[in-house]
Amino acid sequence: MTDWHVAMLQEELDEGTVRCHVCPRLCRVAPGKSGVCRARVNRDGVLYAITYGRVCSVAADPIEKKPLYHFFPGTKVLSLGSVGCNFACRHCQNWQIAHADPSEATRDLRDLPVRNLAVLAANNACQGVAWTYNEPTIWFEYILDGAQAAHKHGLYTVMVTNGYITEDALAMLAPHIDAYRVDVKGFSNAQYKELCRIPDMRPVLESAERAKAAYGCHVEIVTNVIPTFNDDDTTLRGIATWIVERLGPETPWHVTRFMPYLEFSHLPPTPLSSLERAITIGHDAGLQFVYIGNVPRHDGENTICPRCRRLLVRRTGYAVEDVALRGTFCAMCGQNVNVRTTIKG
Repeated sequence: MTDWHVAMLQEELDEGTVRCHVCPRLCRVAPGKSGVCRARVNRDGVLYAITYGRVCSVAADPIEKKPLYHFFPGTKVLSLGSVGCNFACRHCQNWQIAHADPSEATRDLRDLPVRNLAVLAANNACQGVAWTYNEPTIWFEYILDGAQAAHKHGLYTVMVTNGYITEDALAMLAPHIDAYRVDVKGFSNAQYKELCRIPDMRPVLESAERAKAAYGCHVEIVTNVIPTFNDDDTTLRGIATWIVERLGPETPWHVTRFMPYLEFSHLPPTPLSSLERAITIGHDAGLQFVYIGNVPRHDGENTICPRCRRLLVRRTGYAVEDVALRGTFCAMCGQNVNVRTTIKG
């Protein structure tokens, strides 16, 4: 208990209560209690980040697994996850860690000091570090320290996130994050309330917009297409149009196959026809790059030049087989295809 890390962005209230300003829930946490994420605990009037430096999942993943298709293609990334989440998604595929209680699970986690990240990445032939698996926002302090250390060693940095973060937290974190991969799970407050148990989805969209416009992060969007929930044309068109208008038509959109989990176990996997319809909707809205996910060996995994229509990157699952790029440009016609291969200086 004495090695708990004091949380940042906390506000003292009355009678030992503190308010957490890391995510838009703005939890009021009384002494002896935790926030909704359960990773931030009030002890004697001070908020602690109890999962700082504690990991449950470490892997050397293809960057395509995040998924990120326009960011250092073909590289491996050291992927780290812990426990807890500020959402409570009814279909969570990582529910064993996202829904775990950090105060109970920490004894089963292992320490991974920030100083060891670069060596671990090098030993596993990784060119970057990703905070993923569970929601990284609640790991705020560890990511902030880890991302700065990663950049000092020439490693790229990635957040795979639900995007539910305050403007203050993003302002501290985003300058040190190269890729901000955001889930957009629906396009109405009603959908987010039903699926994730949050009342307002605007912070999700706003964080993606700010990450790109204000902090120069590479942004890619993922929508897990759930039958009868968010697979209607209105929702898909709303997401696609928002991406075009607020993030730019060059922003990749991944529409991924849902698999039954938890409270949505009664639903079928997403029909391929629904994913292909989503691709059409995305292209009709003006998006240049729309990808199918969780459907191996589908042509929708590949990158096609929006100008000359040549195949630029062929993918099979997470494997990159052919690349016809010159930096961020099509090797055939010179079209800029929004591929990031540099880290922030």
